[in-house]
Amino acid sequence: MRISFAWPQCPGYFFDRSNFLETVEINEYNKKMAIGLIGGSGLYEIEGLSISREVSLSTPFGPSSSTYKIGTVQGAEVVFLPRHGIPHTIAPHQVNYRANIWGFKSLGIDRIIAVNATGGINRDMSPGTLVLQDQIIDMTSERLHTFYDAEKVVHIDFTHPYCQEMRELCIAAANMIGLPVKTSATYICVNGPRLETATEIRFFSQIGADIVGMTAMPEASLARELEICLLGISAVTNYAAGIMDKKLTTTEVVDSMRNSNGLIKRLLQAFIPLVPKTRSCPCKEALKDAAL
Repeated sequence: MRISFAWPQCPGYFFDRSNFLETVEINEYNKKMAIGLIGGSGLYEIEGLSISREVSLSTPFGPSSSTYKIGTVQGAEVVFLPRHGIPHTIAPHQVNYRANIWGFKSLGIDRIIAVNATGGINRDMSPGTLVLQDQIIDMTSERLHTFYDAEKVVHIDFTHPYCQEMRELCIAAANMIGLPVKTSATYICVNGPRLETATEIRFFSQIGADIVGMTAMPEASLARELEICLLGISAVTNYAAGIMDKKLTTTEVVDSMRNSNGLIKRLLQAFIPLVPKTRSCPCKEALKDAAL
């Protein structure tokens, strides 16, 4: 079933906590969903996700990348959105990050798993490795990075860009099933759509980056602005430029991501049932004392 509905215009500023969810008029969707899931390059569907319906949203920021596909994984309700659309037609610098994150919030989502395809800078993060990143370096430009770009001035705390509670649960899930994952990494986000130069990658290594990609920002900061918990899972699809003496190709990225889908499925199936109904992390109060 596919249902479309539009948001009212929000002149002046874009986010008012007092009436935000009240603007959703379809009661069926105005409820707490278990968890949101964003798929990156090569991850356009989730094996084991039984889809029951699709929702098409028109937000104050324009359309989302695709319809939100609602289904279940291991009995838990999941809302899936392919970041680059289906088929893959949206470049990283053209993703409507604000619409995507706003749409999840409008469906009652308060936790999101974001899956990314990344290049390995740290040689310990070879192709095929799954990584739970915990830090970000933002090198993007000309992207709309905030919901608060009008009357309100908001400075969120971004010391730890990913939800610590979700990270700990995901690490526990990986240990439970014996799945090797790297539990700490700094993701450097570049603008794209071109791939990086070898000198850029050497510089990124010198400033502490472990993996490189094009989509973690402003996705992570926008989620924090809406008090959504975010978990970042990266599949390393290739070594970054200059690490190995060979040409990088997008075909390699997509093919490697498809090969990692089985590992991601195992991790999600173990992790999602562990997520509690209530949150005890600070993400849920990210806007407290953040506005001037």
